[in-house]
Amino acid sequence: MADRAPPSRCSRCPNCAGPLSKDMETSNWTVAPLIRDSFCMIGSSVGGSASVFYGFNHVMPIVRRFVKGPMWLHFMIGAPPVIVFSSACAGLAGGAVPALAQLVSSSYHAAVASSNLARAPCQDEAMHKRSSSPL
Repeated sequence: MADRAPPSRCSRCPNCAGPLSKDMETSNWTVAPLIRDSFCMIGSSVGGSASVFYGFNHVMPIVRRFVKGPMWLHFMIGAPPVIVFSSACAGLAGGAVPALAQLVSSSYHAAVASSNLARAPCQDEAMHKRSSSPL
């Protein structure tokens, strides 16, 4: 990666500062795998824990109201839906948190690049400024 030449200034969109070449998409705009995996683990644990508390606090009173019997029976009936709900929330949070981190990183890089982007005329900009049509 260190031997890669820096991209030219004209390879960014003048409107949004997004990368216009594939080489730039994977350079500074992506979150490192270690950070992405850490956010994935954090998102999964927070999503799973929060959904378990939410699920047990809302499911168990309903199960106790409709099922008469010992507490272990309430748990055996109420736990499977809570586990499914918790797994779904952990999976969604485990994917959403790294995606949010990637969005924040890309937005930051776009804002910095657009503020530092010199308005040097590129070939594309010169072509768009022509008043006559090539047809």
